Amino acid sequence: MSSVRRRAWICAGGLLAATLAAFCWALIAGDLPVTAAEVWAALGGAEGMPAQVVRELRLPRAVATFACGGLLALAGALMQVLLRNPLADPYILGISGGAAVGALAAISFGAAALWIDGAAFVGAFAAMLLVFGLAHGDGSWTQTRLLLTGVIVAAGCGAAVTLMLALAPDTRVQSMLFWLMGDASGAARPWPALVVLVVGLLLVLPQARDLNVLTRGELNARALGVRVDRLRRLLYLFASSFTAVAVTLVGSVAFVGLIVPHLVRLALGNDQRLLLPAAVFAGGVLLTVADTAARTVMAPQQLPVGVLTALIGVPVFLFLLARHPR
Repeated sequence: MSSVRRRAWICAGGLLAATLAAFCWALIAGDLPVTAAEVWAALGGAEGMPAQVVRELRLPRAVATFACGGLLALAGALMQVLLRNPLADPYILGISGGAAVGALAAISFGAAALWIDGAAFVGAFAAMLLVFGLAHGDGSWTQTRLLLTGVIVAAGCGAAVTLMLALAPDTRVQSMLFWLMGDASGAARPWPALVVLVVGLLLVLPQARDLNVLTRGELNARALGVRVDRLRRLLYLFASSFTAVAVTLVGSVAFVGLIVPHLVRLALGNDQRLLLPAAVFAGGVLLTVADTAARTVMAPQQLPVGVLTALIGVPVFLFLLARHPR
């Protein structure tokens, strides 16, 4: 067995073990102490207060954070290939800004949680179409044009968010801020996001060989027969859709889509056939662990999960910069 394949198997085993450990901690930890035996009984259909807490509160939240972490990490990896920029993340093209405008508008009108999720998804989808239309222009498409268009749309959405926060009633500002910083407490319907994650990964993996070629440059990719324009559209569609679903469910969570692909790339290299699935598991584990810590560190008070991911992401990113100054 080659060293690359051996390292891949070791990494896969480690990520699987980390996923199981993260789910176990998420189901056990909380205000109501639950033992591992009670968790197992609850998953088997047992009744009682611990079983209800596990099945109705902790399990949906753990699935939601894992799915959203995986979606953000996968979107970040695709964005870094699409823009050929290691600093690219899922939010760089204004998708989260559009979702924030939609969600905060719904919150300001006192809408129910389902309508808030719907408004966030509509806002994200509208921002995706706007960036795609403006960046495509007369048919030409470059990384610079796409990046600049996304930055401008994100700036406009940021201004709209600031205006809504300034005009919102005091009773709703806290809910708005929690959504902006990432909040998984209301994620009661996580299964559609998990389905999107699984189906999306299955659709992206067949493009991994072309992604490997594209990372070496557009000219090389065209010379080797890769349909670059079609591949770019697919990457943008996939990354934007994954980001929209994740932001709709848990709000804006920082650094997951930026840091996780870097760490996986350091461990496994830049082969997209290994990097993409590994990033999904690593992102899911990171967000699940961060959310569990956010609701237990200062219990009964809950912290926004985006705060903890930022506290984790900033030192990790500075470490990566110090290790690779070029």
